[in-house]
Amino acid sequence: MLPKAQSPHQNTISLPDLIDKLTSIAGADSVLFDGEDLRPYECDGLSAYRAIPRAVVLPNTVDQIQAIMHLCSDLDIPVVARGAGTGLSGGALPHAHGILLSLAKFNNILDINSQRRTACVQPGVRNLAISQAVAAYGLYYAPDPSSQIACTIGGNVAENSGGVHCLKYGLTVHNIHQLKLVTMQGDLLTLGSGGLDAPGLDLLALLTGSEGMLGIIVEVTVKLLPVPERAQVMLAAFDDIAKAGAAVGNIIAAGIIPAGLEMMDHLAIQAAEDFVHAGYPRAAQAILLCEVDGGNEEVSEQILVVRNILRASGATEVRTAKDEAERMTLWKGRKAAFPAVGRLAPDYYCMDGTIPRKHLPEVLKTIADLSATYQLPVANVFHAGDGNLHPLILYDANQPGALERTEELGNRILELCIKVGGTITGEHGVGMEKINQMCFQFHTPELEQFHAVKHAFDPQGLLNPGKAVPTLHRCAEFGAMHVHGNQIPFPELERF
Repeated sequence: MLPKAQSPHQNTISLPDLIDKLTSIAGADSVLFDGEDLRPYECDGLSAYRAIPRAVVLPNTVDQIQAIMHLCSDLDIPVVARGAGTGLSGGALPHAHGILLSLAKFNNILDINSQRRTACVQPGVRNLAISQAVAAYGLYYAPDPSSQIACTIGGNVAENSGGVHCLKYGLTVHNIHQLKLVTMQGDLLTLGSGGLDAPGLDLLALLTGSEGMLGIIVEVTVKLLPVPERAQVMLAAFDDIAKAGAAVGNIIAAGIIPAGLEMMDHLAIQAAEDFVHAGYPRAAQAILLCEVDGGNEEVSEQILVVRNILRASGATEVRTAKDEAERMTLWKGRKAAFPAVGRLAPDYYCMDGTIPRKHLPEVLKTIADLSATYQLPVANVFHAGDGNLHPLILYDANQPGALERTEELGNRILELCIKVGGTITGEHGVGMEKINQMCFQFHTPELEQFHAVKHAFDPQGLLNPGKAVPTLHRCAEFGAMHVHGNQIPFPELERF
């Protein structure tokens, strides 16, 4: 049975009283409540939806977080946790009747153990900063989202982020040993262990990807890997995007698991080349970036095999980075693709769906057909090796109805992912962006279990409410409205 529907959390405490209580816990310099101070927190990377919280709190210690959570639990005040705000699904969107809990001050690396190959870090530590801190030991942290220069490890855990090297080395869930988190009631829990496994239920995996709905992550122990002896990247150009999609499956079928296998289509190639000047072939309809790493002899052997596969798959050009500088430049173009595409139109909508690799050619063709139908350009940039698509829909929000048409196209793409046996997200999370599509992905018994898990950790429904898991009522309403081509607006949001 589902728990009873939660209240809208319109608590009665006045704002001055709330500010006084929060200030007594965290100090006056750690509590923001003036309108202009709150504006920077009104959205995350999904800027189409915005809301203003009642207050923003930036605690300095775990004890302060525990006290804040206990206070909010007592007063029935919703809490939304925020890291760097680089998320792309509205997961850190504030609640209009709640507080936003920023973990920006939790930015310390607490311990590096080179023998055990672990690092213990606070959630506000940037993803890239971990690898930079352990480089002197010949180690690095494998998950590398494109936003790794800015995104934080706490957000990576919340969304189970991947990156260009997740094909071989896994997502965040495969690269952490232990979490410490504060519950909605203010209790401090430790999940996982310093070893490869821990007794009891695997709550570590449950919390990874839970999108801030089950607890506030305050400490993460990550797994470190030795820097490979050699890493080599190849660029393959294709005159047909379907051929590039087929080449991905051919490489995996040959028994080779590249460290990274990324694809960009013609529109994304042009944008990245204009922005970064990475040396991409501008006339290509698609390119693949395939990186293999490991021992020197192993890499040499795999480079030859992959080169032959790419040629046999129809590549018009295959070249290998001649040195580390060129390798980094080729990857720089891929990792800068999102901001590069932002130069092509006033706005773009970044989708995130995952499909079985064998369906890449047909799905890419269908996306092109949908793009033509909706008369909205789509640039495709994605982790081809694990089928994680990132179609970027270009539009102009100043044109009446453009955002709604863009969202409708995005919904069609996500439904296509489900149709071919995939899922509506690979690493960006559901947040509020894809909550309606959850109604297509899952049936009533599955949604009931999701709500039961949420209720076990957060019986009041105060942590990041209204995100990630839809109510059964919402799904029933969405199903009825979807037939008529309408969308359910997200409550308490401004749309821009």
